[in-house]
Amino acid sequence: MAKLRSTYIDALPSLINQETGRIHTSYNQTVTATGRLSSSNPNLQNIPIRTPEGRRIRQAFIAPDGWEIVSADYSQIELRILAHLSDDKTLIDAFMEDVDIHTATAANVFGLFPEMVTAEMRRQAKVINFGILYGMSAFGLSKELNVPQKTAQAFIDEYFNKYREVRAFLDGILANARKDGFVTTLLNRRRYLPEINSSNAPVRQFAERTAINTPIQGTAADLIKVAMINISNLIAKKRLMASMIMQVHDELVFEVPLAEKKEVLALVKKEMEEVIKLKVPLKVDISSGRNWDEAHG
Repeated sequence: MAKLRSTYIDALPSLINQETGRIHTSYNQTVTATGRLSSSNPNLQNIPIRTPEGRRIRQAFIAPDGWEIVSADYSQIELRILAHLSDDKTLIDAFMEDVDIHTATAANVFGLFPEMVTAEMRRQAKVINFGILYGMSAFGLSKELNVPQKTAQAFIDEYFNKYREVRAFLDGILANARKDGFVTTLLNRRRYLPEINSSNAPVRQFAERTAINTPIQGTAADLIKVAMINISNLIAKKRLMASMIMQVHDELVFEVPLAEKKEVLALVKKEMEEVIKLKVPLKVDISSGRNWDEAHG
């Protein structure tokens, strides 16, 4: 509570621009190594959304009369990129059939029918799914799930037993990174990893986790930037009054006059979902409301 109060409730009102009556963040292109934009003074990308108190802060971001906030959020973009890059049939099929990916993983890892998966199993599968993306070890996963390391290792082994092409893809990334000294995103942006062959184990392991994550998270960063450029150009071309006001990792936030709402919702969803052709569909959750929290559906 103290952190929410000091970081946002007390700080944000003091950052209101006297001329515009608004808060303006700065976006930085070169702060994060993955290529994601970062936000500063104030950082609007880490306003919490999981707690009611955090959402109350989002409710303070309101649209003017006659306007609404529109939030468009990529759904599980990193796992979709993993499916595309790894060409894993089981993962691709899950996205093509539009099943819940965490439930599907839980069913695969625990050897159950999807309808037998409990909420706790789904939560664990979600941690496993994202842990794989970040090159998490059995030690890291055991801490995250609060299970013995042996159990965590069994989960990882079972995951790779079911998603075999993912294992081959990740091994290939590491082999190429050791050989080339860099990894690339789908749009060919490079990240150099001089520490990948370090004799210092913790340094090398960090580079290995980075090598696994960068092509996936870096591709997600590239795609949303291309979508932002395309949407910005279309809004200008169509002479719409709507404007893009925030980017929060996989989410774009707009301020839209009610008269343009239907057109802008369709335009944004189409451009974000069609930004690139992958082996699985990109999916965007989009909704609107009087404030930022309401717009989050």
